[in-house]
Amino acid sequence: MPASEKKLGLWTSTSLVVGNMIGAGVFLMPAAMAGFGSIGLLGWVFSAIGSFFLAKVFSNMSKLLPHATGGPYAFTRNGFGDFAGFLVAWGYFISTSCANAAITISLVSALSTFFPILATSNIAAVSTGLCAIWLLTYINTLGVVTSGKLQLITTILKVLPLLLVAVGGLFFLQLKNFTPFNSSGNTTYGAISATAALTMFSFIGIECATIPAGSVINPEKTIPKATMIGLFIATLVYILGSVSVLGIIPAAQLQRSVTPYADAAVVIYGSSARYWVSAGVAIAAFGALNGWTLMQGQMPFATAKDKLFPAIFARQNKKGVPYVGILLSSALVSVFMSMNYTKGLVEQFRFLLLLSLLSMLIPYLLSAASYLIIKAKAKQTNGWAGAVLLAILAFGYALWNIAGTGKEAVYYGFLLLMISVPFYVWVAYKKSKEKE
Repeated sequence: MPASEKKLGLWTSTSLVVGNMIGAGVFLMPAAMAGFGSIGLLGWVFSAIGSFFLAKVFSNMSKLLPHATGGPYAFTRNGFGDFAGFLVAWGYFISTSCANAAITISLVSALSTFFPILATSNIAAVSTGLCAIWLLTYINTLGVVTSGKLQLITTILKVLPLLLVAVGGLFFLQLKNFTPFNSSGNTTYGAISATAALTMFSFIGIECATIPAGSVINPEKTIPKATMIGLFIATLVYILGSVSVLGIIPAAQLQRSVTPYADAAVVIYGSSARYWVSAGVAIAAFGALNGWTLMQGQMPFATAKDKLFPAIFARQNKKGVPYVGILLSSALVSVFMSMNYTKGLVEQFRFLLLLSLLSMLIPYLLSAASYLIIKAKAKQTNGWAGAVLLAILAFGYALWNIAGTGKEAVYYGFLLLMISVPFYVWVAYKKSKEKE
């Protein structure tokens, strides 16, 4: 097989971005935003603009460091050194495990529409979740191309029902449903800040094309295109979908809905539409779980190659897959997911999600801060005015997002990073010994 056929192309890379950004949660977002009024649409716009700055930073750095596997980790390490890079890799690894547990729970919940026992039996729910986790773990050990093809298929299948509602709903809009503009009881700025904080989580994943850079065809061209196309597709789906659902279902009803997209689809296409939208939710969760499972191996692999993680994470199977990171992370995902269905451990699971939240945003902040340093190291003499402006905007947006997570998330997220310091000291000591 030619080398190019063992790597990800433009559309599989794009599907990594779109598929990891659009998870099952977006199907519930209109209901979560309904209490704010139509001002919530501005929250989507602000998040999209801020995410554009970050996406542009990732795109530009992929041109400066085209073969830097690990994305935010590689960029941060190149800009600020080993310790900062290690913190990003550590936080990302734990966060991905927690996020995948939440995605698995969403998958089981979506499947309960077709298999009601999943909503009443914890044993059935946990068993189904474990089957999904380890099926995708196996698929991801078959090679990056295999998991990439699955990602492309599931991305198309998940985006299709969203687009059908988003576009079809434009013909069923009722203008009265867009009033009042701001029903949050807060100021316009406060309402926009709150809705932007909610929507920002839907844009996590814009960096995903950069992480498996070593497994991408012509990464200096493919990754920037995949990142920007992926962001555009996701933004289009988010905003059009929100407009349609908000315009079809009155806000009072929408706030109580647990299946807003399905409810809108019933109005547009009839009662049978509820089932294919529910299937779309399940596929969205399955696809996102697949994409983030791929990430589970790539980040530790890149870190281990730089001798900042134990060498075992750099091991690859015959397909060139860094399987140790995938297996270990999937084991953590299994434990975290099972906690949600265990009485007495539910709160601990929610605590873990809170703990991991900040660690998903810190890589964005440090990557934006690294951009100008990496550009200077590359000895580029042109385009500095635009680069400085872009770095400031991207850094400011990331910092605003971190502040928006709340002081509790910031506090516990900081603790999560500090827990890793003794481990880093040990790794750094071993690394220095090897040099002697």
